[in-house]
Amino acid sequence: MNRVYLDWNATAPLRREAREAMLGATEIVGNPSSVHAEGRAAKSAMERAREEIATALGAEGQDVIFTSGATEAAALILAGRDLVCSAIEHEAVLAWCRRELATDGAGRVNVPDPAGSALQLANSETGVIQDLPEGLAVSDLTQAFGKIPFAFNWLGIQAGFVAAQKLGGPRGVGALVIRRGTEIESRIKGGGQEQGRRAGTENLIGIMGFAAAARAAQNDLDQGIGEKVSEMRDSLMATLESGAEMVTFPGRESRRLPNTLSILTPGWRGETQVMQMDLAGFAISAGSACSSGKVRPSSVLTAMGIAPELAGDAIRVSIGPETDGRDVARFAEAWLAAHARWRQRNDQRATAGRV
Repeated sequence: MNRVYLDWNATAPLRREAREAMLGATEIVGNPSSVHAEGRAAKSAMERAREEIATALGAEGQDVIFTSGATEAAALILAGRDLVCSAIEHEAVLAWCRRELATDGAGRVNVPDPAGSALQLANSETGVIQDLPEGLAVSDLTQAFGKIPFAFNWLGIQAGFVAAQKLGGPRGVGALVIRRGTEIESRIKGGGQEQGRRAGTENLIGIMGFAAAARAAQNDLDQGIGEKVSEMRDSLMATLESGAEMVTFPGRESRRLPNTLSILTPGWRGETQVMQMDLAGFAISAGSACSSGKVRPSSVLTAMGIAPELAGDAIRVSIGPETDGRDVARFAEAWLAAHARWRQRNDQRATAGRV
């Protein structure tokens, strides 16, 4: 069976460019903090990567702080701050903020006090893109980075964070980007790495893979790959809508990431759909990968006003620049066949109940 990967928002497949950069980095033996020639070579390679990631983010190199991923970056900027947010945020943000901001039925969030708030740029489950208010304290840029064009310096926010794995880089490396003058208290004590903001020897292999993935993702955007991905997403939505009753697509009224589709079928549990599609050879999800295994409704969908008993009936399909349109069509066929079987079982139960 040829497997089809449709869960790019959880982790994008490692890009060829990132793999090659990481292999090259294994030849660099020095510690970036060492003063000898080998250390200086490692430091130079790391700073080039920092500048490349900053360029892709639309930021300045000196404002990029390397971390082990988006979760650590979120903790670095959010811990100790009394910020408010909406329930649509990732668990890494919800752990540090108060859920006081309201979300409308289209997945959009109103922010009365930007300086005291955190708001993601794009949602991992629905793909809904927010209009970030000027002066926003913190934004999770993780799902948007590499999928839609933006520039940190133009967003008007104080800080944001990203993860390499979401755009085809390696797992275990991310970055916090801050506006000049923003105070950061180091949470990992030790040496003076990352301008004293995050101690510990930097993950040079991961950082160089991150930079290569960021360059490749930026090139995809420049080449208009997002339009191709959006067309596949919209074609899938149209096929499912025409072939299945009751199916809805949370967030479709809003501007969304081109690669993301949330599919809600009342009564058909998301976990069941994920297992059925997995057996059919397709990798999808029932929401954020960090919430997998937790038997509870999606906080994103419930925040949008969807009843808790229905919020667990959603799945997420997320694709990428290497996704083949024929594979998306195959998924649609398999999903519609499973949907027809589910409806038939429901009808049989209803008939038996009336006898």
